[in-house]
Parts: sequence; C-alpha cells; structure tokens
Amino acid sequence: PSPSCLSLSPRCPHPPPAPHTCQGLAPCLPEEGQVNTSGPRLLLATLHPASGSSAAMDRIVSALLLSLLLLLQSYGVCGAPPQPRGTLCRTKPTDLVFIIDSSRSVRPHEFEKIKVFMSQVIEGLDVGPNSTRVGVINYASAVKNEFSLKTYQTKAGLLQAVRRIEPLSTGTMTGLAIQFAISRAFSDSEGARVRSPNFNKVAIVVTDGRPQDGVQDVSARARAAGIEIFAIGVGRVDMHTLRQIASQPLDDHVDYVESYSVIEKLTHKFQEAFCVVSDLCATGDHDCEHICISIPGAYKCACKEGFTLNNDGKTCSACSGGSGSALDLVFLIDGSKSVRPENFELVKKFINQIVDSLEVSEKQAQVGLVQYSSSVRQEFPLGQFKNKKDIKAAVKKMAYMEKGTMTGQALKYLIDSSFSIINGARPGVPKVGIVFTDGRSQDYITDAAKKAKDLGFRMFAVGVGNAVEDELREIASEPVAEHYFYTADFRTISKIGKKLQMKICI
Repeated sequence: PSPSCLSLSPRCPHPPPAPHTCQGLAPCLPEEGQVNTSGPRLLLATLHPASGSSAAMDRIVSALLLSLLLLLQSYGVCGAPPQPRGTLCRTKPTDLVFIIDSSRSVRPHEFEKIKVFMSQVIEGLDVGPNSTRVGVINYASAVKNEFSLKTYQTKAGLLQAVRRIEPLSTGTMTGLAIQFAISRAFSDSEGARVRSPNFNKVAIVVTDGRPQDGVQDVSARARAAGIEIFAIGVGRVDMHTLRQIASQPLDDHVDYVESYSVIEKLTHKFQEAFCVVSDLCATGDHDCEHICISIPGAYKCACKEGFTLNNDGKTCSACSGGSGSALDLVFLIDGSKSVRPENFELVKKFINQIVDSLEVSEKQAQVGLVQYSSSVRQEFPLGQFKNKKDIKAAVKKMAYMEKGTMTGQALKYLIDSSFSIINGARPGVPKVGIVFTDGRSQDYITDAAKKAKDLGFRMFAVGVGNAVEDELREIASEPVAEHYFYTADFRTISKIGKKLQMKICI
C-alpha cells in the first residue's frame, strides 16, 4: 500500500502538504513517479548551488543548522514522537554506499543538507554486520573513501562519522566516483558481501550538476554488477545525464527536487525502499487491536488469550458476548489538585482503554463514572450510555474538579448510590469498582472499603505517584496482589490498563 504520509511510523493524523511546498522536516507527497516502495536502490542526488556569505560564516551557520535538524529529527514527523525503527517492517540485509559530490559548486551549507539527508536515511536502517552495512565515498575532481562498509557496525558510529565529513570543493568527476564504487567500495576487501538474492547492493550518489566525465558506460557496468541506480536531480541539473545513470523504468528511478533545502523530503521514500513489505502485518498497515495474522494479499485479526474478537473483526473484548458476560462497572476517579490537568487527561485515556475491552450493551457490560476530590460527583450512572462510543465521548468531556482527596467519602458513595438500582445497577449482575488515586486519602477509608467487599463488589485499586500502598491494599479485593496496581508515573498507566483488561471480567 502507498501511505498518504510517507513514514515508518503509523499514519499521520493529518494530510501532507502539496508537492514541493514542504519545508524543514515536514513530510509531503512527491510528484507522480517519485515514490518507490520496492527494494532499496542506488541513488544519485544533485544539488543546486546558492549564493551567500563568506566560507567561514557558512561553516558556522551550517554546523548550527545540522545540529538543529538532527535534534528536530529525534522528534519524528507529523507532530508525533518517532516510532521505534524496525518494528513496522523488516529491512533486507544491504550493502549501502553513499557517493557524495562535494565539488566547488556545492556550498558548505548545502553540503550539510546532504549530510542531514544521509543521517536520516541511516536512522531508518537496521545497521549491523549481518544486516545493513554502510560506506561513504566523497568525490569532486578526485575520490576520497571516507569509510568502508566494514568500518562501522553500529548506527551511532555511522552518524558520528557522517557529521565529520568535509567537502573537497574541486571538480565533478561523477563517472570516476561510480567506477570507484564498482572496483573498490563494493569489493570483498572493503566489507562487501558476495552477490546473492539475500543481499541488496545499494549506492546513494550525490552530485550537483553536469559531470566532467562520462557516466553512461560506467553506470551500465554498475547496473550489470547488480547495483540498481536512482538519479535524483536538484536545481540546475542535466536531466539527460540523470537518465543515463538511472535504472529502468526511468519514471521510478529518476527524481527531482527544486533545491537543496528540500532534499530531506526524499528521506521517507528511501526509508520505505529499504523496507521489505512481505505482508500488511509486517508494515503495521492494519487495524487489528491485538494480533494480526497474514494471509495471501490480506490479513485477519485475532485476540490474545482471555479476549474475544468483536463483531467488527478488529477489536477485542475481555468480556465475551456469550452468557454470563453481564457486568456493572463503575470507575471512581481521583480529581484532586495534585493530579494536575495534563495527568487528568491521561487518566481519561486510561478509562477509555478499559472501556475498549468491554462489550457494552443493555444485556452485557454497563459503565458508570464518578469523580471525587473534596466532594463526590457522579459523571454518569450505569446504563446511561448504551455503546462504547458514547461512553468514551462522555469521559473526554469530564471536567477536572481540582480540590482535595476524600477517598473514603467516594467509596461510601459507590456503595450507597453507584451500585443502586435507581442508578442503573442490575440485580444479580457482578459489580466491579475501579478506584484510581494519586495520593493519601484525607478521610477514613477502612469501613467503606470493607463494606464494599462484604457486599460482593470486586474492587480494584490503582495508585499513581504519591498513592499509599497500605490504602490501595485495603481497598483491593482478595487476592490483594491481583487487585491493586501502582506506578510512579502517570505516563505508564496504560500498562496497568492492559493488565486490568484481563482481570475485570468474572
């Protein structure tokens, strides 16, 4: 599949900008014929020279720009944190050689852009002696082997080495550089592996204009040696030369960007090119909540042990739709000032995470919500909402009370009101209470906690931050170890949510 936002991370929640309008690290759709989702290839990129300040000032500004861009890269794209590399697709073992043009027409700050581009591509690779190996050739009138395929075996080492590369600032002998790659960079002595269907041979060549030597014959020899060539032109480039260099079909192997400042928009194309798309499950391009099972040309969803697949064929419920699955569940949520607004939003997500695991209906699970601080407020009673969508919408709208922590008073309300018939509770249906708190109660909880359990309510206690373990244990049903949870950080409560999903159904 061709995603609308090119990234190894999950799909972006907003559409990309129009072609050739992206700036900085923002992703955008290349023009037709520019996106490749097959195996990795040999790339030729050309850059457009720019006028500017003195060389010394250029170097200072370039260094600052590179540092800033690398910092921004760590934050991912589409306004979301970066996803762990390698988790959404597998990468085929590859011998990758960058061939970088640093002729005099490439200004220092432009050369820094090339280095950023290389670094971003490397970030998307599985680097290692048995996976992807990377080398860099720097060329102008002569060729300099910056480092070989065998030199660095870690991603961190490669990125540091790329930052140290300096431009040569002479002519443009692109043919000579490609020949160097064939005869030396991809040789056994430099760490290249024997040609095999199990390995890709890839080079990324960066040049800024018309070469001073021939490229047609040497490029043909490179392709015959198993190296697939992409030609990327930037700015004032000779498109005929690019076509001589590139592999067939040309529409897939010739790319163009209008200036050096947007070369990084090609990053995602080549990250995806290294991704071996064996199935939709491997790419993460599916909607399965738990388990994705590959089938030829498609996929199907399954659930973890203890869960059942819902009617939508994608989501999973801890409570099945069969007999005995009826459940009255009430959340008792701490809204005291110590929680803080940003953490209260995480608590809402925690509630909806649990709701997602339920099969909500009049005959199955019903959900109620109570918030407490110095007082107690029923957000909505059991049975008011008949489906998950409405429950989750109501949870999101819940306003933060921001006062004290009267947990005992809240437990008494749960007993007297929340599980009463007048508030939607059903006779003979199992009752489950989930108490969430982030600190010590300001009132007495023992009697109410004991009464709740004596009445047969199954009580779960979830504590965060300054919550007191003794109080959590006092609230929790037997066996206590299975009914109380604690984490120091609100950001990790989703892990508790996953455990609760398995435990709340009887």
